[in-house]
Amino acid sequence: MVSMLDRKLTRDLWSLKGQVLTIALVVASGIAAFCASLSTYETMLSLRDAYYDSARFAHVFVRLKRAPDGVAARLLDVPGVAEVDTTISRDVLLDLPGVIDPLVGRMIALPERGLPPINRLTLVAGRWIEAPETNEVLASESFAENHKLRPGDTVTALLNGKRETLTIVGLVLSPEYVFSVVPGVGDEKTFGVFWLGRKRLAAAFDMDGAFNAAALRLARDANERAVIDAVDRVLDRYGSIGAHGRAEQPSHQTLTQEIEQQRVFGIVLPAVFLGVAVFLLNVVLSRQIGTQRSQIAALKALGRPDREIGLHYLKFVLVIVVLGAAIGVAAGAWLGNMLTELYTRFFRFPSLDYRLAPWIPLAGIGVSLAGAAAGALQAVLHVVRLAPAEAMRPPSPPTFKPTLAERLGFGHVYSPAVRMIMRDMERRPARALFTTTGIAAALAILIAGTWWGDAINWLIDVEMGMRWRMHVGLQLSEVASSSAAYDFYKLPGVLAAEPDRQTIVRMHRGHRSYRTMIMGLPPASQMHPLLDANLQTVPLPAAGLVLNRRLADRLEVKPGQSVRVEFLQGARGERDVPVVGLVDEKMQMMGYMDRAALNRLLREGDAISGARLLIDYREREAFLRAVKETPRMGALAELAPIIRNFRDNSARNILVFTSVLTVLAGTIAIGVVYNTARIALAERAWELASLRVLGFTRGEVSGLLLGELALELLLALPLGWVLGYALSWLLVQLMPHADFEFPFLILPGTYAYATLVVLVAGVVSGLIVRRRIDRLDLVAVLKTRE
Repeated sequence: MVSMLDRKLTRDLWSLKGQVLTIALVVASGIAAFCASLSTYETMLSLRDAYYDSARFAHVFVRLKRAPDGVAARLLDVPGVAEVDTTISRDVLLDLPGVIDPLVGRMIALPERGLPPINRLTLVAGRWIEAPETNEVLASESFAENHKLRPGDTVTALLNGKRETLTIVGLVLSPEYVFSVVPGVGDEKTFGVFWLGRKRLAAAFDMDGAFNAAALRLARDANERAVIDAVDRVLDRYGSIGAHGRAEQPSHQTLTQEIEQQRVFGIVLPAVFLGVAVFLLNVVLSRQIGTQRSQIAALKALGRPDREIGLHYLKFVLVIVVLGAAIGVAAGAWLGNMLTELYTRFFRFPSLDYRLAPWIPLAGIGVSLAGAAAGALQAVLHVVRLAPAEAMRPPSPPTFKPTLAERLGFGHVYSPAVRMIMRDMERRPARALFTTTGIAAALAILIAGTWWGDAINWLIDVEMGMRWRMHVGLQLSEVASSSAAYDFYKLPGVLAAEPDRQTIVRMHRGHRSYRTMIMGLPPASQMHPLLDANLQTVPLPAAGLVLNRRLADRLEVKPGQSVRVEFLQGARGERDVPVVGLVDEKMQMMGYMDRAALNRLLREGDAISGARLLIDYREREAFLRAVKETPRMGALAELAPIIRNFRDNSARNILVFTSVLTVLAGTIAIGVVYNTARIALAERAWELASLRVLGFTRGEVSGLLLGELALELLLALPLGWVLGYALSWLLVQLMPHADFEFPFLILPGTYAYATLVVLVAGVVSGLIVRRRIDRLDLVAVLKTRE
């Protein structure tokens, strides 16, 4: 049988259905953000680890010039090494019908029998290679998808200066190329990975009986650093460029950094969402139950015990939280699955197994329920402590006194209506502070979630526009004499060329070290100027090293000090090189030297490894066709397509993220404003009805209530801007920075967008409440006073 209190609960929920729904939606927003972010982080981490285990992803990687196959046995003898797999790997230029943009392919040799025992391939379409001595190849799925390639299609590759037509028989995934973007080579649209028979690739590059790349898996208790040092000693004489662990493997490094960034987002933003939701729930319910003071007193007078009354209002809270939790968990699972699918467009896994661990929604629901219960009990306890006769009387009106502005002599400046608004806010500062803080929090979340578009645009405009001023970057397949630069001018449409020399190094400073690259540039380079944090030119000295600021911080070195540079190419050896300047680059961590000075350290004479070119775009197609026919070209990168792909991918991700945050933050703003207005209407209904009877118009009465909300909304804007800036800064500080760093930059447009969303939410809430004020039953309201 339904009790009297349960019938009252049903009536209360129905009469307050608008407030119940908006509070539940605020709870749902907090729980949805919490579930989506943390479940995406957990899913990505699980997908990575499961794939690495099943595909037997290597622990140590090394590339070298050439070593006999017999050297693999010596690598297997290194203490801590459990398994070794050697192969041949070469980067070549590709040509596809109808594609003018430069394409680079990485050709990797498969074992003569079977498939690689380490970094196992997963077949997703087609079949495995059946005739390894032919031109059958397996292609990476991401590259094939971007160019709509299927098994049976062909691609032309420049293998050691000879054009070969390769037939794709299968599409595969590899743990080594979960993220198939290689810095300085290409992105997923311009860089593809291909596997073919070892004999076929060895014959093309004169690598019979030899290898130039190796992958190692370590024993469970192995010391990675010791293994790397031992491997370097074994392969040093064979032109090794230095072994490295997973931490420096490009795909793993990018994937891990993205997962760690998601972890930060999964903790900070959901914590803010959930905190705001709980805070709103606590205060709104406390005030809402306070409006039922006389009903609680009547229940006490009828003999209902305090415990039963408290349980009744806890049920009221529980209904709201359960409704919000149901919506929030469902929305969080949907958003989490959508975010995971968004990630898997760039990070390729064999399966998409999205999982929402039970502890995530349970934690969000538990926090919400605790906050709501605390607010409800606080209000109930405040009333039940009073004697029934006293509780049945309306609360004593606040003590009257002039506002601060009136006491300072400025009361005549504003109208009586404004004076009433100011007095009410000054008498109840905690209530005004709650409303202002809640709206400011919604604004802060919007700013913290949408400023990333500003950072992306800055990266494109500054990093790719001001620092990279070439049209095309070329890499030669082998280091050549500087006289090769004259051949660049023979290519169609070349207007200017700046040869460079790149070499892989490991920099040491005390116990710190970092594997990177030194780029040798011509003095006063026009196509790659060195710029500091203020975008002022840093001169390239005739001798000495200019370091990236983040690299200098990592090595704890300052200008005027020296680093020990271990050269891993050319004339190998270690040399102390002074640091003479710092540049502020966000997208790479490397060092720069005068090309002539670098060549002296390498003892190679006047050598180059590539060049930056300016071309006449009217002859772009002829230029690209000529490059694809040039035997000595190893890789080609055109800046315009890279920027276009980067902008398109970033714009799509930012649009999704911004849309989700706009809905969630807008829900919070509506929840704060609407519930504040409805409760204020319930608390002041008698006053407003009295004013209507005294001759005030509906607009004037609405102005008193909504004017206060409008003022609180305006006060929340600057506070929200400050909180948004602080929250964004906190996110940047907590995010991991490997080779890539987001610039912290919030443009006025971001503030304007977030402000507009909050203002629209406030106006919509105000219009809904204004409709209720217009429908106020004056007789019924005035009768309830005594």
